[in-house]
Amino acid sequence: MTRYRYDCAEGCPIVSTLQLISGKWKAVLIYQLFQHDTCRFRDFQQLYPNLSTRMLALQLKELEQDHLITKRVYPVMPPKTDYRLTDYGRTLQPLIHEMAKWEQQYNRIATDQPNG
Repeated sequence: MTRYRYDCAEGCPIVSTLQLISGKWKAVLIYQLFQHDTCRFRDFQQLYPNLSTRMLALQLKELEQDHLITKRVYPVMPPKTDYRLTDYGRTLQPLIHEMAKWEQQYNRIATDQPNG
């Protein structure tokens, strides 16, 4: 599958940034790599049981194609693979941190609201 990368006009950097981290799971996978430094495919599956194997593989592949993560395959049987953030991927830390902070603030506000 070929993905189109937008060449945004000046003043439109959000679209390009969102292309890298959009998708239901990409930002979450990046967040986990900030928490754990290295994760194996099975680690992600255990953390997110509702994430299908196919979707996980696709999201990891796209993150690797965008040079945000690296994949290391060990020559053992059964195969062992782990994922790490690249230096480029680590530049997303302030953004991912702010997203997590915003969620914590939003949850406080949402739980303080009366129903109806």
